[in-house]
Amino acid sequence: MFDLLNWQINKTKSALYLDKIQERLETSNIRVQTEVLEGLIAEGITEYAQSRGMKLIILSSHGRHGLTQWGISSVTQKTILSAQTSLLIVRAHAGELTEAPVYRNILVPLDGSQRAENVLPIVTQLANFHKSKIHLVQVIQTPEMARQMPPVREDVELSNRVVERNREEAERYLEQLKSRSYLEGITIQTHLIASDNAALALHQLADQEQIDLVALSAHGYSGNHQWPYGSMVNNFIMYGKVSLLIVQDLPAKQEPTSPDLLSTERAER
Repeated sequence: MFDLLNWQINKTKSALYLDKIQERLETSNIRVQTEVLEGLIAEGITEYAQSRGMKLIILSSHGRHGLTQWGISSVTQKTILSAQTSLLIVRAHAGELTEAPVYRNILVPLDGSQRAENVLPIVTQLANFHKSKIHLVQVIQTPEMARQMPPVREDVELSNRVVERNREEAERYLEQLKSRSYLEGITIQTHLIASDNAALALHQLADQEQIDLVALSAHGYSGNHQWPYGSMVNNFIMYGKVSLLIVQDLPAKQEPTSPDLLSTERAER
């Protein structure tokens, strides 16, 4: 049972609200189409995006219920986990928004894989529009050694050799990236960090360089298509302080499959 009159009133309010947003955007010569959907919020957004072949969903980290102790609201989290397309998560802040956000410093974490580089074409367009500086960063992780006892000298030397070898390869890789033709004319700064905690090192770099936008491919070299996002992306979704662009690298019609579902399918066969 529900109140049909209040339902219609809320639907009319939503349409009027969208009309005001449309008017604001059209003053900047942006083509806008509005639509009021009925039903569950997160599911409605993702189903609409999929049915219309949308390439990008832009959403705020928090909505009408305001900021919380969590990095994103429950509705945003559901939308992110069910979306099969690229996402731009804009961090909500307390108070009124006085001006449009400008992405002057864009952080692009890379791991040397082509999957991680999927984000570069979009970042290049953003940087050209906003006159941004792109920060390309690769974190060299310290190898994990046996923990049963304090590391002996041979263990430490082995770890240092591995780190130094990976550092040399990463330096060459970042220099090659800077010379690519599509990055010509864009201000590029490279960062090479050795750390045993890649996520923490990236968050610290974002604070240090006053990053406005972090851009990541949904998966890196170790990413698995069974899950919609890799561990690093999930970390920035939950704990990032700045806007986050996630470029989905999975095929458009391929739905992320959970391990439980895979086991069920095999059993049925």
